[in-house]
Amino acid sequence: MPVLCSSCVDKRAVLKRPKTGHSLCKECFFWAFEEEVHQTIVTAKLFKHGETIGIAASGGKDSTVLAHVMKLLNERYNYGLELMLLSVDEGITGYRDDSLETVKRNQQQYELPLKIVSYEELYGWTMDAIVKQVGLKNNCTFCGVFRRQALDRGAIMLKVDKICTGHNADDVAETVLMNVLRGDIARLRRCTAIATASEGDGVVPRCKPLKYAYEKEIVLYAYFKKLDYFSTECIYSPNAYRGYARTFLKDLESVRPSSIMDVIHSGENLSVREGVKMPVQGTCNRCGYISSQALCKSCVLLEGLNRGLPKLGIGKHHRLHNKILSQQPLTEKEERKLKSVDF
Repeated sequence: MPVLCSSCVDKRAVLKRPKTGHSLCKECFFWAFEEEVHQTIVTAKLFKHGETIGIAASGGKDSTVLAHVMKLLNERYNYGLELMLLSVDEGITGYRDDSLETVKRNQQQYELPLKIVSYEELYGWTMDAIVKQVGLKNNCTFCGVFRRQALDRGAIMLKVDKICTGHNADDVAETVLMNVLRGDIARLRRCTAIATASEGDGVVPRCKPLKYAYEKEIVLYAYFKKLDYFSTECIYSPNAYRGYARTFLKDLESVRPSSIMDVIHSGENLSVREGVKMPVQGTCNRCGYISSQALCKSCVLLEGLNRGLPKLGIGKHHRLHNKILSQQPLTEKEERKLKSVDF
């Protein structure tokens, strides 16, 4: 006997929501998913009428669903937002070039302006070239740092007021776990924030409208809506640290579906005792980007690549920052240590 939708009690249910366990028909699931994102936006006061919003678009399921839902809710509830798509081309042959074709199709489908910024034009390096030099062990560090700054630079070019990212509940919970495992108190305090304020010149505020949306439900929404998205994993990410946190979280979720939200709420309610020393946010002496050191991570990584010292930005080498700024040569011992790469 077919199961009826637990919401309308009229149509046949086609899915069981991973988040709530309710059996729903397609239309009721679409409405429930969209309304939950709307409530997240309204409750957190993510946007103001008249703002220009850059949607970080990779062509993947999260950013495609985000673009679709943002356009739909903007029209349904008259947010009064001007929406744009912003993409970063990391220069990964066989991966990013294909996903950007999906983004270009999304631009036509949603009739939104699109801006693409590339690592090559911003930094003079592609991820393909970086991986050739650094190997597959720490390449995600380079990509993550460069992408964050590239999004800000692209947003400044578009003159947007905020950047909207497709981070979902699973992503946030994984980040909480990673920061706990690394003992990174500074990032642990801010990683659950649904929005970040402007942290200085060159940094555009960001927000996560899908913060409380389960990854499984995003996939179901994209599938039943027949959205056009790119589903291949990055060819350089099999050894990424996040992958281990993701596997652990999936194991927890299979035993207790609420684990994802439990981890997020734990991160939101964590407090750091008084007296704990926290990094002081300043600006990079070279490029002016936010940094708690004399040089931002991006400048240090780039310096290492340009000098043929790929390990310069991996680990703690803050004592070398003054040498780099004053363009002093490194000692033979320092260079030998920074050239060695573990493949």
